[in-house]
Amino acid sequence: MILGDSKSFAAIYPIENDCINLFLSLCSINWVTVCYAPKPDGDPQKFRILAVAHFSKIVTGMHGASRALSSRFIHRQRIMSDVKRKERPITAFFKPVNASTASSGADKREPNDGPVPLKKLKENMPAIEKNVESKTTPSNASARPYAALLKDDKWKQILAGEFDKPYWQRLEDFLQSEERAGKKVFPPKEHIFRAFDSCSMEEVKVVVIGQDPYHDNGQAMGLCFSVPRGIKVPSSLQNIYKELHADLNCKIPLHGDLDKWAKQGVLLLNVSLTVRAHEANSHSKKGWENFTNAAIKEISQNRKGLVFLLWGKNAQEKEALISKANGHLILKCPHPSGLSAHRGFFGSKHFSQCNNFIESNGGAPIDWQIDGPYKLLPPK
Repeated sequence: MILGDSKSFAAIYPIENDCINLFLSLCSINWVTVCYAPKPDGDPQKFRILAVAHFSKIVTGMHGASRALSSRFIHRQRIMSDVKRKERPITAFFKPVNASTASSGADKREPNDGPVPLKKLKENMPAIEKNVESKTTPSNASARPYAALLKDDKWKQILAGEFDKPYWQRLEDFLQSEERAGKKVFPPKEHIFRAFDSCSMEEVKVVVIGQDPYHDNGQAMGLCFSVPRGIKVPSSLQNIYKELHADLNCKIPLHGDLDKWAKQGVLLLNVSLTVRAHEANSHSKKGWENFTNAAIKEISQNRKGLVFLLWGKNAQEKEALISKANGHLILKCPHPSGLSAHRGFFGSKHFSQCNNFIESNGGAPIDWQIDGPYKLLPPK
């Protein structure tokens, strides 16, 4: 019989050192008595199994625990290899993604060659797509039906980046939700971008900035201050006609269609391009301001010698967007509405000033006279 602790036993039978340590830790003791085992017949595996079997005889009084421990030790010893196992880094357990196509020679690595260099791991990592967002962000006309309504090729090219911004998708979602809810929205879809489609970027001479479309039935047509023929002329446009008559002696038409101005290079741009029926400013702060601000910036930066007519406080806030480096003329006065026209819109002579500036830069003046029929005015 041999008495001693795990270290002395390990000195005699070093192959079992890890088994004894595990046994002692599980039994919470620091010594063990081992019965003498017959000399092995040269088979080291048989000796180890036999030695562990003696452990189980010593602890038979520990109810069923001894059988569990001995079977665990035997099982462990059977799977141990006689070959000393090498220590391997964690990276050695991962197969490079391009292992099947690795080149021959110095690039080939055996499983136990040691850690894989970090540089090599980075080279073998699969490529990560950088533009993942484009797969989830709609980028075609079917996903952005309102963006697809803009027809003018030059404006589409200039403003294409706006359609990829988050605010535009929110605006699309809002407009589509209005449509699904059965809300009446002005102007009709085909006229939402009429200001841009009627006046190409290269043809712009004058920019008139309005607020939002008229919100009563049949009024809005996609051009600020303008209404279709057959619709009563709004008070703001009536006052514009009055100032034209006083400034350039233009006749006062009986309709409010300003398409003739747009075709000559007058960009009649509302800050918001849509509105819910009978609810003024109902589509403001939904994203249109971002879009029209971008248009004002682009045109002021890419063109020279334009005239900007800023009527009213809201329009005058856009002055900060206008480039000061390209020789533009900015004319400001109160809004032509019935509430403020008498405060400075009447007598401003913006239309004659506009034409004088265009002509001084070698351009053709705007023919501000709208086609008739005309209102009969009493003789002066």
